[in-house]
Amino acid sequence: MHRHFIIHKPYGYLSQFIYELKRKKRLLGELYDFPEGTMAIGRLDEDSEGLLLLTTDGKESERIRSKKVEKEYFVQVDGLITQEAIEKIKAGVEIGFNGTKYLTKPCKANALEIAPDFGLRGKKIRDERHGPTSWASITVNEGKFRQVRKMTAAVGFPTLRLVRVRIGNVNLNDLQAGEVIEVENFQIEI
Repeated sequence: MHRHFIIHKPYGYLSQFIYELKRKKRLLGELYDFPEGTMAIGRLDEDSEGLLLLTTDGKESERIRSKKVEKEYFVQVDGLITQEAIEKIKAGVEIGFNGTKYLTKPCKANALEIAPDFGLRGKKIRDERHGPTSWASITVNEGKFRQVRKMTAAVGFPTLRLVRVRIGNVNLNDLQAGEVIEVENFQIEI
């Protein structure tokens, strides 16, 4: 019988259970006593936060990672993001991927009028003396390495904080950083 988990990955953790290199890293296994064979469905880099699904079922992992499942991110960017930048992100922007140029697929994006209340991050971002920041929502169906960060940088608004808030119809909701919920299944429609 497979087991499935919804977690709010905190800032500063790797989306994995084993790290072989010499530097000490914080791993998901420190958050909860996961069963052997548990894997992250997709990844969030060490400096990203938010919704992460874990499972012991490889087929379920493959199904949810497919391009048919939307992933939504709230990003805090440097500066006040413009509608022009949002339109460029929606249409697709050129980013570097594996040493070559890659044009991102069209996606959904919009500026957020009200900053989401995720609480303070483990590491301070910066303060207002460095200029204003703003938030945007970006929803993609693909997931190239650090893609959302590269997309905002490509339109002149580097990402300061990135929080995944939705995978398919599974939402982060009020799950607190580091919190883990075991569920019977993810019920993600494809």
